[in-house]
Amino acid sequence: MGVLLVIPCFNEHDRLPRDCFVRSLDEQADLELLFVDDGSTDGTLTLLRGICDERPGRADVLALTANRGKPEAVRLGMLAGLERRPEFIGYWDADLATPLGAVADFLRVFATRPEIELVIGSRVRLLGREIDRHPLRHYVGRIFATFASLTLDLPVYDTQCGAKLFRVSQWTPQYFTEAFVSGWAFDVEILARMRLERVGPSRDRVYELVLRRWSHVPGSKVKPFDFLRACRDLVRIRRRNFPRRRAARRRTTDR
Repeated sequence: MGVLLVIPCFNEHDRLPRDCFVRSLDEQADLELLFVDDGSTDGTLTLLRGICDERPGRADVLALTANRGKPEAVRLGMLAGLERRPEFIGYWDADLATPLGAVADFLRVFATRPEIELVIGSRVRLLGREIDRHPLRHYVGRIFATFASLTLDLPVYDTQCGAKLFRVSQWTPQYFTEAFVSGWAFDVEILARMRLERVGPSRDRVYELVLRRWSHVPGSKVKPFDFLRACRDLVRIRRRNFPRRRAARRRTTDR
C-alpha cells in the first residue's frame, strides 16, 4: 500500500520539522515524500536535499527554479508523483500542522469505504480533539467554508486544511492537468474539477476526516487580504467550471 505525499515548500528553512519527517519515514514503511521547493531563497533546498540523502529512495526533491506559488507547486508535484504510480497520493503542509501520523487514519477510511476517492482533513474543535487554531483564522475560515459550500453545492466544512489524500485512479491526473485559476482557494478548484470530470455526486466520493490533532505553526504565509482574493477566486471557479458541467449535463440528456 504505497503512499506518496507531496510537500510544497517555500522558504521553510526555519519552520520545517526535519526530524519529524525523517522519523515518519522510519516508522511508516510504505510512505514516500516528494518535496517541491518553490524557488526558495533561504537554504530550504539544501535542507530538503539533506533529508533525501539520509533516506534515499524514500524522499526526493522537485526543485523549481523560480517561485510559482503553492497551487502550482502542488500541481506539478502531484503530476510528478503520479508518474511513480503510488496507490495513494496527496499533499501535506510542510510545517506538519497535521502530524504525519494522521496518514494511518486517512488510510483506514479508504480501507473501509471503497467508493471514497479523496479524504480531506477537517479541523473541528470537539472534546477529545487537539485543535490549536487562532480564533480569527477559525472564524474567517468558517465564513470562507460557507461560501465554498455554496459554490460547490457540497456540505464541506473545511476546504483549506493542508492535509489531503487521494486514492489513485484513472481520473486523478485530470484534476491536475490544467493550471489552477485560483490562489489560496485552489483546494476548492480541485473539488470543482472532481464534480466536472466525474459522473455522479462527488459527495459520495469525498470524505471529511475530523483530525485528532492540528497545531497552528507561527510564520504562515497566508495574509489577511488572501481571504478577499479567495472569495474573488470562488467566483472565477464557479464561472470556469460549472457552466461546462451544465453543458455536459445537457449533452447527456440529449442522448
